[in-house]
Amino acid sequence: MIHPVCQTLRQLFCPFRSGQAAIMVFALVGQIGQVYQATAEELFAPGVPRPVGIVAFVEGPAWHPTGNVYFSDGLNNRIMRRDRTGAMHVFRQPSGAANGLLFDLQGRLLACEGPGPQGHRRITRTEPDGTITVLTDHFQGKRYAGPNDLTIDSKGRIYFTDPRYGSRRGLEIQDGNGRHVEGVYRIDPDGQVTQVLTHEVNRPNGICMSADDRHLYVVDNNNNTPDVPRAVWRFDVTPAGTVVPGTRQKIHDFGRGRGGDGMALDVAGRLYVAAGRTIANPPHETTEVAGGVYVFTPTGKQVGFVPIPEDEVTNCTFGGPDLKTLFITAGHTLWSIRVNTAGFVPWLNRAADASPPGN
Repeated sequence: MIHPVCQTLRQLFCPFRSGQAAIMVFALVGQIGQVYQATAEELFAPGVPRPVGIVAFVEGPAWHPTGNVYFSDGLNNRIMRRDRTGAMHVFRQPSGAANGLLFDLQGRLLACEGPGPQGHRRITRTEPDGTITVLTDHFQGKRYAGPNDLTIDSKGRIYFTDPRYGSRRGLEIQDGNGRHVEGVYRIDPDGQVTQVLTHEVNRPNGICMSADDRHLYVVDNNNNTPDVPRAVWRFDVTPAGTVVPGTRQKIHDFGRGRGGDGMALDVAGRLYVAAGRTIANPPHETTEVAGGVYVFTPTGKQVGFVPIPEDEVTNCTFGGPDLKTLFITAGHTLWSIRVNTAGFVPWLNRAADASPPGN
């Protein structure tokens, strides 16, 4: 059943419909069953989310200190760049069905290229001169299912999720028993690829590494299958980058509603998870979890929520000169809202020298 907190939020604090102009932003204090409205100043600056860019279908936002926000436009098979004036530019087309984006520690844009007729099912890096480097497109001779999202640690090791949404045709990676694997992988700086999670997560989607490299957060999002966890999991990680077996801890389960998608971290270690729906998508995605960004402490206590009245809310990232602007991708729109705690943006927090990406 749906988490009591989420049900209470929907009934008490989210009485909006798609298209309404007014959007309420709030923070929560207290335990399950003792939900109180607190001042928005605790997490969010005064104001509401506002649209700052509209294209076909937006995902995978990544911010650059030049003032540019990069994001994937899935329906048009391209990566877009929104400059500091708000103007939109095509950064790369075709994009290979790009989804999640992230800058590495040198400020180069990484992309998860997904499945489908236009997809390359690989991880790529755009060099400063605009050329494309393929970091990995196979694991042990087998093609990936559909790289979706990625994160990076302080050593420059890249972790990415590899789920398959839609058709199951063409799945190649299997375990020793012949069961298909939708896993999580690590790319080391020397190019070696390691499978770090297999069936510990049913269908991995969003992913974040904690600032101290000790915990890996993974969203489990199998929204088209009933009675499976739609959870955010936390795993312990060794200094060598290995996920410790048996350390899976549930941070939050979204129940029967649309589960989480992409997520981001602030410098206090809180998780900002894009999730939910405003309009149901039968048979398995209900409106029991309202569409928006849910904020959790590292141990899973929900402390905030930003409703977004446009489906589907897919991802978020921090940006702005002070890293206190939360950019949210949802439906056709790139949204933004000011926050009071800076975001943790790996390459900006961990690396001083970074050059702009290719154009």
